[in-house]
Amino acid sequence: MSDKETLTVEKDVAEDACDLGIYVNRVAEEAIAKAAKLERNRRWVEENREALDQYAERIEEEGLALEKYRLF
Repeated sequence: MSDKETLTVEKDVAEDACDLGIYVNRVAEEAIAKAAKLERNRRWVEENREALDQYAERIEEEGLALEKYRLF
């Protein structure tokens, strides 16, 4: 990937957003950041699925370690 990427937006979409006072660059950056975070999280869960399943199975069998102290 290069240091600077280019984002292309349809002219009518960009003009409409601009007319409405929407900062296209900011919205695009926030949306891309959110998508990247979701993908990182999805990959982490996928990479750690076995450990997560083992932990869930252990909790199901043994219960929570300090469950007797829970107030809810």
